[in-house]
Amino acid sequence: MIEHYRLQQIAYKSERAASRRLASAEGLSDEQALRRTLERAAGQAGLAALVEARSADRQAQAKRDAARDALRAQKREQQARRHDGAVTAWRAWFDGSARPNPGRCGIGARLEGPDGTVEISQAAGHGNSSEAEYRALIALLEAAVARGVAGLTVYGDSQVVIGDVTGPDLLAAPSLLAYRSTARALMAQIDGLALRWVPRHKNSLADALSQRAFDLPTSDTDATELS
Repeated sequence: MIEHYRLQQIAYKSERAASRRLASAEGLSDEQALRRTLERAAGQAGLAALVEARSADRQAQAKRDAARDALRAQKREQQARRHDGAVTAWRAWFDGSARPNPGRCGIGARLEGPDGTVEISQAAGHGNSSEAEYRALIALLEAAVARGVAGLTVYGDSQVVIGDVTGPDLLAAPSLLAYRSTARALMAQIDGLALRWVPRHKNSLADALSQRAFDLPTSDTDATELS
């Protein structure tokens, strides 16, 4: 006899509901009611054939689900690699915030490479969040140029700023033109520069530095060079 748990596995939701009604109406046990319901569904082919066919369907569906999950995982990995890009000698992250927006600005950046690490945390006047992000990028690029950096990948989570500074002149934001011009002039001085957008959770170090800047007096700056 086919075990009750196997019948439960292959029964459709509507069949389980029908078997509960049958059990209530005729005083049957749950197992008796489900078996009778499935025997009716099986018809002349018989219950064993129904169980075998549906079990095969379940296995095939499980394989399809596993293949789909593997494909999704592969796409997530490819997306992550696209954000990360190729490994370069120098890497850097930048972030800027405005409290409120517009309001007081704080900027943060971290530059890492063969010659050490530089962290920037500065109060940066007043403006909106895009202006704060641009100011952070410019401060980072200035630090890179001052150190003669080459082979640098810069990461940021501002789609506005990264899209603006890397996009065509025709689509540049009029309100950010001065920042864009300054940033692009600095970028032109760095050989092997790549600018990449990353999700916010991959930019946590720069975000922490930009938030720390709000603890500084407006006139103060903090740029720390680490070994």
